[in-house]
Amino acid sequence: MFHNSKDGAFIGHVFAGNLNHTLMKHWIIVVSKDHISRGISGGFIQANHGKLAPLKRMAVGDWVAVYSPKQKMNGDEPLQAFTAIGQVRDEDIYQKQMAIDFTPYRRNVNYYECAEAPIVPMIDELDFITNKKAWGYNFRFGFFEVPGTDFEKIKEQMITEEKPLLNKATLWKN
Repeated sequence: MFHNSKDGAFIGHVFAGNLNHTLMKHWIIVVSKDHISRGISGGFIQANHGKLAPLKRMAVGDWVAVYSPKQKMNGDEPLQAFTAIGQVRDEDIYQKQMAIDFTPYRRNVNYYECAEAPIVPMIDELDFITNKKAWGYNFRFGFFEVPGTDFEKIKEQMITEEKPLLNKATLWKN
């Protein structure tokens, strides 16, 4: 379902890993820490500078981990850590105007309380990183699927509570 606005409908489902593991997919999205902070507080994710195609590949209950190479999108301070983790909340894909010439697509996500997890200590354990010396190569696409076993390794380093954060978007559509 696509819409251009989001007003007032109650969200009654929270996915906390109850879905069949083989049906769920596991995604990594590359986003600076300052940008994902907005997504967490609003309960949404954008991918590849607001493109529609990546969001259409995701389904309700899919897991999403956010990798932040930098603290700020236009900054130089490196971070190289997973900074957010959650599950796709519903079928909605919608647009939100951010500037006169920028109306990105978004998808609702239930984020979990988590700790940042630096990637460098995990590189040797993650099978999706095939070239351990050039490990950043995988992240240049900005959005990609990873095996569930790798995602579980990331999740184990991040999740501090198996319940979603409560923010206005967890209970109500913005």
